[in-house]
Amino acid sequence: MTHTLGTPHQSVAVPRSATRALLTSAMVAGPLFLGAGVVQGLAREGFRFGHNAISQLALGDAGWIQTVNFLLAGALLTAGAVGLRASLRRGPGGTWAPVLVGVFGVSFLAAAAFPADAGAGFPVGAPEAVPAMSAHGAAHMAGGMVGYLALCAAFLVLARPLAARGHRGWALASRLVPVVVLAGFAGSAVSVLAFTAGAGLGLLWLTAVTARLTTDTRTE
Repeated sequence: MTHTLGTPHQSVAVPRSATRALLTSAMVAGPLFLGAGVVQGLAREGFRFGHNAISQLALGDAGWIQTVNFLLAGALLTAGAVGLRASLRRGPGGTWAPVLVGVFGVSFLAAAAFPADAGAGFPVGAPEAVPAMSAHGAAHMAGGMVGYLALCAAFLVLARPLAARGHRGWALASRLVPVVVLAGFAGSAVSVLAFTAGAGLGLLWLTAVTARLTTDTRTE
């Protein structure tokens, strides 16, 4: 069985196995990104989860590891957006959910291109005070903001196909998760951990939703 991409006049057949593989890309992106970030945060001298954002791991001598982490996550999420397009086809959410997840994926590529600013004592030798934001730091922050707003919008859109497939509990959760994610971002003024928790929840819920859709693809 195949799924199709494109307009009725320009369609491309996508085998169901390929659709599952593309959805799996989005499913693994979050755990891989977060896992690599946690390992680096524990290993890198001077990094403190309560004071530093995972994005700052791209700074310093070993920063290339986090840069690769951003690039890999971006590539996996972009591939996952293609899988969503094939899975949802012309059903509810079939147009905007893939686009929004694709924007989220591109935001990770932008994060790799525009690193965050040093500060809060990291890398070692950086001042504890938060310095004036640089141009690349502002681009990093703007890209992340656009990306996560797109992800939150994607969850709201994905609630429709989830409900249409009978997963009403999942649909409700997809409408509530964006509230928690944005609350975590709002709480970043108090604690970096709030921001990290909100960002991590967004990634893990995308994993859960794509796992649900992958299961549906297997049984179609």
